[in-house]
Amino acid sequence: MSEKKKRELFTDCWLNAEPAISAYVFASISLFHDAEDVVQRIAHELARRFDEYDSRRPFVAWALWIAKSRVIDYYRARGRSHEVLSDELLGKLADTMARQADDRSLRREALEVCLDELPPRSRRLLDLRYAEELSIDETAREIGSTSGSVRVLLSRVRTVLASCIERRLAMENA
Repeated sequence: MSEKKKRELFTDCWLNAEPAISAYVFASISLFHDAEDVVQRIAHELARRFDEYDSRRPFVAWALWIAKSRVIDYYRARGRSHEVLSDELLGKLADTMARQADDRSLRREALEVCLDELPPRSRRLLDLRYAEELSIDETAREIGSTSGSVRVLLSRVRTVLASCIERRLAMENA
């Protein structure tokens, strides 16, 4: 794989994992600037060690494993005097974050499938409102309808999507 492809792949992996990594670090380290620094060090280390990553396994789990080590290093460097969470609790928190990231990934996949199943008019309505970020009034003008009608239609489409996602997730877990 070319270096450019590796960088692109790492960037995609990091952008998907960063919310979970940041949440883990900020839950583990109470000082905001210290937590920010640790997240940056984790990102740097993940980029440097990306060749070690086994793409058959979830990136978030691997990244959280490294994040856990960096959080422990953070507390060790301070002589554990500021430690709030034990190593065992940090491990449990990392495991929980990895599971939640997997759940979000399944939800995202279900959403994509459900969006594809929507009638074109419903999909267009969602695109105008959320992708193009038009206001309710602008969306109504665009489709030749009223604001009240757009609110009702959006509510119905969101309800259909939520039901579809829950059905797909239930099938995954069955």
